Order: sequence, then C-alpha cells, then structure tokens
Amino acid sequence: MHKVLLTAFEPFGTDVENSSALVLEQIKSRREDCVIAKRILPVEFRAGAEALRRFLAEERPELVICLGQAGGRLFVTPERVAVNCMDARIPDNAGFWPDEEPVEPQGPAAYFSNAPVKAVVAAAVREGLPAAVSDSAGTYVCNCIFYTLMHEIGRTPSNEAVPALWGDFIHLPWASEQKGISKDKPALPVRKMARTVEFIVEEMLRRKNQGKWDQKTV
Repeated sequence: MHKVLLTAFEPFGTDVENSSALVLEQIKSRREDCVIAKRILPVEFRAGAEALRRFLAEERPELVICLGQAGGRLFVTPERVAVNCMDARIPDNAGFWPDEEPVEPQGPAAYFSNAPVKAVVAAAVREGLPAAVSDSAGTYVCNCIFYTLMHEIGRTPSNEAVPALWGDFIHLPWASEQKGISKDKPALPVRKMARTVEFIVEEMLRRKNQGKWDQKTV
C-alpha cells in the first residue's frame, strides 16, 4: 500500500476560500492501492514550513504533492522549480512580510522537483485534462513550501525501510464554485481540478513504481 501526502492552504489575502483546500476536500483519502493523508497548511512562511516538516515526519510518505492557489491561471500547473527566496507583495497570515530573504540561508539557489513533471503533464493532457507545466512558483508562501519540501527530500535517506521520496507543488486556478470570486475571473470546476490532481498522483506513483523518471518517457 502506497502512502501519499497531499497538502493545501487556508485562505489568504482578501479571499474567503482557497481553491486548493476545496480541491483537497474532494479527493478520496483511500484508493485501491494507496492511502492519502490530507493536511491543511497555514499561509505563513515559517509556520507553514514547520508544519510541512512535521507532517513529513508523521506520515513518512513516498510521494508528496503540495497544492496551492494561483488565481488567474487557466490550468492545473505542476511546478518544476523552487527558488531560495521569500519576497512578498503582501504579508502572510501572521503578518510576516519578507523582502528578498532566503528560505534556507545555507541552501542552494534553487531546487528542481525530483518527479517527472513534464512527462506526467503530457500524460494528463492526452487524457483531456487541463494541465500545463509551470517554471515559476513565485516567491510567496507556495514557493517557500515547495523549496522546503525539496530541501527536506534532499535530506531524506533512501533505503528499503524508507522508499525514495518524490515531491512536487501544484498550483491551481480559482475554483468556479469559490466564494467571493468574480464570475468574470478565469476558473475551473473543483471536481475537474480534483480529477486532474488524482490523475497526476496516479501517474507519478505508476512511474515511480516502474523507475521511470525520464521526462521523455510516455
């Protein structure tokens, strides 16, 4: 039985709901061959990163997908790159307002996801799902969580007792059903986004089981 950790965020800024939490709620916790632990992160640089580390230690998953909202996007967008920079246009929910501060002072400038993002997105598109690759997770809390995830993965030993850990961050558009979002804003139905995330999880697990990291493998 596979173990997957899926996270989403609470509302932030002027939004009363977060599309990532709405999508997470729609995803089943148990599937035929895997158990999915679902957790909500605070939209806070420091507390969010600490909560993610705690969830990783508690759940010991083999795949981690963090979900976040990127209002204005048109597709479900798995991210390829996390940068070592916290730079916010608005304060986080704790009032912290970083200006070009590092996520990890001694960490590298950036991390790439260690999951085959491009190949998985291509598979989703072939299924008619609204997915696209993104190369910028921004510099707000979403990127901080993505960077923290990849930093922790780099510190996670891989052996028979602890399977090699894959991780990625997926940005979601606003949801069509989301409270407080103008009807003229680009949005997708919650169920369609949830199905896309479910497919991405399934495809990543399939490739991981087969040892297929190659981005060009289809």
